[in-house]
Amino acid sequence: MALVGKRDGRNFGYGRQLSYAGPQALRDLFGGGHYGTVKAHSDRWQAFVRWCRSDTGPGLNDARQIDRQTLSDYAAHLRQLVERGDLAIATAQNRLSGVNRTMAALRGDQYVKVPSPSKILEMQRTTIRMTAPQGQDREHLIRIVDALREEHPRAAAIALLARVTGMRLREAILADLPRLKREAEYHGKINIQDGTKGGRSGTSAHRWVSVDDHISEALRYAEQVSPAGCRNLLAPNERYLDFQKRVARPARDILHTHNLKGFHELRAAYACERYEQITHHPAPVNGGKCYQLDRNLDREARAQISYELGHGRIDVVSAYIGGRA
Repeated sequence: MALVGKRDGRNFGYGRQLSYAGPQALRDLFGGGHYGTVKAHSDRWQAFVRWCRSDTGPGLNDARQIDRQTLSDYAAHLRQLVERGDLAIATAQNRLSGVNRTMAALRGDQYVKVPSPSKILEMQRTTIRMTAPQGQDREHLIRIVDALREEHPRAAAIALLARVTGMRLREAILADLPRLKREAEYHGKINIQDGTKGGRSGTSAHRWVSVDDHISEALRYAEQVSPAGCRNLLAPNERYLDFQKRVARPARDILHTHNLKGFHELRAAYACERYEQITHHPAPVNGGKCYQLDRNLDREARAQISYELGHGRIDVVSAYIGGRA
């Protein structure tokens, strides 16, 4: 047995750490076998634990404190990731199912669970952007960046990188700036590899973006505000979560005062710009009708944008540029 104490103890007797307790309970549930199933559920449980410990999570480390509201909040978090195009609907459903199974293993009952992972996330299957993303206008972007430079210059660098390369927040923070600068100079394009989601990094997952003057300027500014002795925007001994608290969060208040919902809007603005560059038609959300005129060209543009944004499916692009109409 993997129980290390009484069943009514911390984490139902499976130890002091939430991350340890879940996999141990699963091993008990499956009698030490079904290694693939245990591994899959354990991985999904660890994603849940990371959320629990994050700034947006409940800060729990004891499964006895997890209730239905906790799981409902987690489902809402996953829905947001799906809506932004950062998580596939199937992955979100699997994560909820994994948490359900692990909670049942820990508790010995099914009292605390998400009733139907597929139904609670089903509405996200048809997520299509209906309003044009903010930040498409270059003059608007300049005003935002100027405001950020005064208080949070590193956040200004993130805004520039998100708008001109389509990087996610994490990718912009962790970007290896010296490497990107070398690639821009020698290849005329950069390979976005650091901070990417879903293990899509390294030589097996190229994500090249062609360099123009806007990207070159963004890289120069990011290097300029990068802390001394660092290759990215994190200071020595500064954790990613600390950066989010001290820089990214306060910067969002500035974004809001300048009519920008968040950094992710700039990623969508990049996608719309790329669609127009590729097809010579405005993005659908901007009133473009390329799909009606040339369906193959529309599909080629969506595939390219999906690649540049780091997604594995072109249907996700509808969340950035609008649907096929």
